[in-house]
Order: sequence, then structure tokens, then C-alpha cells
Amino acid sequence: AAMFLHGKSDAVIGELGAAMERASAALEFEKAARLRDQIATLKRLHAQVHVQGASADLDALACRIESGTACVSVLFFRNGVNLGSRDFFPRLPTDADAGAVLAAFVAQYYLDKPVPRELLLSHAPDEAELLAQVLSEHAHHAVEIKTKVRGDRAHFVELARKNAQAALAARLASQQTIHERFESLRELLELGDTPQRLECFDISHTMGEATVASCVIYGPEGAIKSAYRRFNISGIEPGDDYAAMRQALERRYKRLQAGEGVLPDILLIDGGKGQVAQALEVLADLGVSGVLVLGIAKGPERRSGHESLIRGDNGKILWPGPESPALHLLDTIRDEAH
Repeated sequence: AAMFLHGKSDAVIGELGAAMERASAALEFEKAARLRDQIATLKRLHAQVHVQGASADLDALACRIESGTACVSVLFFRNGVNLGSRDFFPRLPTDADAGAVLAAFVAQYYLDKPVPRELLLSHAPDEAELLAQVLSEHAHHAVEIKTKVRGDRAHFVELARKNAQAALAARLASQQTIHERFESLRELLELGDTPQRLECFDISHTMGEATVASCVIYGPEGAIKSAYRRFNISGIEPGDDYAAMRQALERRYKRLQAGEGVLPDILLIDGGKGQVAQALEVLADLGVSGVLVLGIAKGPERRSGHESLIRGDNGKILWPGPESPALHLLDTIRDEAH
């Protein structure tokens, strides 16, 4: 499978053909028939993914910049086979243009990945010749960086452009939705400022054992996955979710209080008053202040959209309702913790 996905379908078919001949010679005709069918299937797949004009190994890259956000879309071709595409959203330096973004992206992306012999770019990168030289030395074969191409290669670059444009539009729309949900949460909780960081904890276990606490972090830009944490819980009675939550919170906020991270504006607890009380006790014991504890309790018959929110600072219970953008945000964060 790995060889086929790397474009080495001829080698795979050759190996299967040899195995089929051996099975036939050994009178294992059922096995030989299965191998024959596999070969036929692979040949059909190869014909479907083979791309005219992409006989060489090449990647086509395009950059799109809009509203202070950049997207780089990469199409991969190996041995004439289209291996798909990926979209990346690199951090955008001030006043950077598409060529500069592509130059920085190419220099970093191919540091630990195989470099194809051709890189087709939508915009001319800074110091293209020097960049090609460095990549050639790194790959131990000649690497060409091309920006002015025709025919099939121009078509590949145009496909990458369209991919980048579509991916960036979806990204910006998603960010706008998240910003609106954060603002709705501010209004619902009657906060002076829009919260910038939410942490959510969830406890899971298998038949009361192998208890694990997960911690996910969200900001106005979406999930901050590099800050996610998981805690293996030990030394508690099986199935004691309160003790598990307390242990996870103690371990997490001892580190934050010691400066090993950033305190959240809101600590979201998947649970009702009991879990909220546990969180408040832990924060009080550790001397942590300035964090709003918010519980999210399941609604009647566990129906999504009918959850209630329990504020830890004043005990007030809120029912935002299924149309609330704020509740949509909290549901998303809680589900991610699950």
C-alpha cells in the first residue's frame, strides 16, 4: 500500500505477478486467482489516478493572501500519479507578499521531506536560484524551481491556486464564525472583555478503570491543539469522577500557577454543580484567581442544545437555548474534550 501511494505501482504489480506465478506453479490456484484479481484492480486504479503531463516527480504550490491570512496549497505528483493535495496556513509576516511566503514555506517544509525534482510555484520566490541550490544539495539530486510554465504544468499551478483560494475562504469564514461565537459568549456571561482563552476538562474511563482526563484549549482563532494536555489518573477509587477531576485540575493548575503556561479566562467543566464545586475548591486551594469556572450540564434526555450553564462565581444557572451561538461554541469545545 505504501509503495502504491508513493507512485511505485509498477513495482507492486510486478511483485504480485511473481507471487501469482509461484502460487500457480505450486497448484495453489485459488491464491493465484486472488492475486490476479488484485493485479487487475491495481491496474484500474493506476489508470484512474495517472495524470497526463506529470511523468516526472513534481509538486505544484500556490499561495493566496487575504485579510492578513495566508494559505499555501500543495499538489503532489509522483511517477505520473496524483497523490492529492494539502493546505497549510503559515504565519504571515508583516507586509509579506506571496513570493516571500512561498520562499519561507519551501525552505522549511522540505527540510525533513523528500524533495521532488520540480517545484512549480504560483509566484516567484525570493532568491529562487539560491533556494533551488540548497534544496538540490539537501536532496542529493537536481531540483528546479519554476514559476513560468505552460501546458499541463500551468494547469497544475492553476489547480493549486483554486485550492488555495477555496481553503482560505473556508478558513476565514470559520474564523468569523468563531469570533461571533466568542462575542456571543461575552454577552451571555455579561463580561467586560471577550474571553481569549477557554480550557475544558473531561474525564473518561473504561469500565471504571484506566481513567484519563483530557484538557483542550480554545481561543478566538479556534482550537490551540499544541496546548492540549492529557492526564493519566491514578490512586483513586474506580469510577470516582470527582476525585479524577480534582487530581487533573490540581496537576494542571499547579503548573500554570508556577508559570508553566497561561491561565485561561474561563475553565469549562463538563458536569453540574458537583464538578463545578470541585474545580472551585482546587483553584481556591492553589490560590488561583481571575478564572471563571463554568459548568455545562446535559439537558433533559441528554438532548443537545438544551444544556444548562452553571457559573462558579455566583451560582447562577443559565439556559442559552439551542439557537445560542455561545452554546454552540461551548458544545464544540466540550465535544472536542470528549
